[in-house]
Amino acid sequence: MSTPTTKRLTTSAMIASFADPDQRTITAPFGHALNAVAEQRPEIVGLSADLAKYTDMHVFRDANPDRFFQMGMAEQAMLGAAAGMAEVGLVPFASTYSVFATRRAYDFLCLDIAEPGLNVNVVGALPGLTTGYGPSHQATEDLAILRGCPNLTIVDPCDAIDIEQAVPQLAAHAGPTYLRLLRGKVPAVLDEYGYTFELGKATELRGGRDVLFVSTGLMTMRALQAAARLEADRIDAAVLHVPTIKPLDTETILAQLRTDRLVVTCENHTVVGGLSEAVAAAAGYAGISTRIRTAALPDEFLAAGALPTLHDRYGLSTDALVEQVRTSL
Repeated sequence: MSTPTTKRLTTSAMIASFADPDQRTITAPFGHALNAVAEQRPEIVGLSADLAKYTDMHVFRDANPDRFFQMGMAEQAMLGAAAGMAEVGLVPFASTYSVFATRRAYDFLCLDIAEPGLNVNVVGALPGLTTGYGPSHQATEDLAILRGCPNLTIVDPCDAIDIEQAVPQLAAHAGPTYLRLLRGKVPAVLDEYGYTFELGKATELRGGRDVLFVSTGLMTMRALQAAARLEADRIDAAVLHVPTIKPLDTETILAQLRTDRLVVTCENHTVVGGLSEAVAAAAGYAGISTRIRTAALPDEFLAAGALPTLHDRYGLSTDALVEQVRTSL
């Protein structure tokens, strides 16, 4: 008697794509942008902790094999080596997953790179909730860890346009940087708003009299989608994109907060220690009293699963943003 076979279920939990099904995307924008700037700057080198394919560093590796260094699964050694390269005039871009760059190699980033102010660019893939592999790979607290590190510039890009424009500015920046990398097929949305990335600056993408979304990273894309949806309810929503988390453009943010609009901060990061707390602190120190709601990940270890399901569960989806505004007004 034969035993019936059971079809084995598969999961796409590791696929780090948050693009909508019909959304315009650009493949590996970081790798191609790094190649472009490297053509003009021979001092640029690339390093990877055995994750070149999964951080789009393979694009640079294949085009510049003599300027690429495979460091293996040794993130501390990779950042130490990058520091040494910077000391002799090279400009390293060191890539790995965000969890390993921040949790595992923080001391090397802090003392070998940030303390002497070296031009080392740390590129962290899978920031926040951009993978369904669970807490071992979800860097939900990387901003909280790194915002306290002196001399470090932190960039959280929205899309491929942000990444393409940020890379040459990070290379030209004198001190160390940390880029929250969106890799693979990355949505391209900001060019529809006449946007230009400027390191250290926040940009208003659309105005609105009722609601102000203060957003960073992929959540700017969701804020723009939510603002468009809210028009059907005759709710006029503005979107202020904050791609540089540190140093924070407090001047622009505070100017936007000095209204009676509902403020919703949006970030692909835990509620602890990221953009939301930075905005609230800036408002408090400036004596600005305003209504602030937060769309961010909870202060807990997250579940594993498919990204669309997890974004709905933890409040990062466009539907969740729209509902939060509707119930808060």
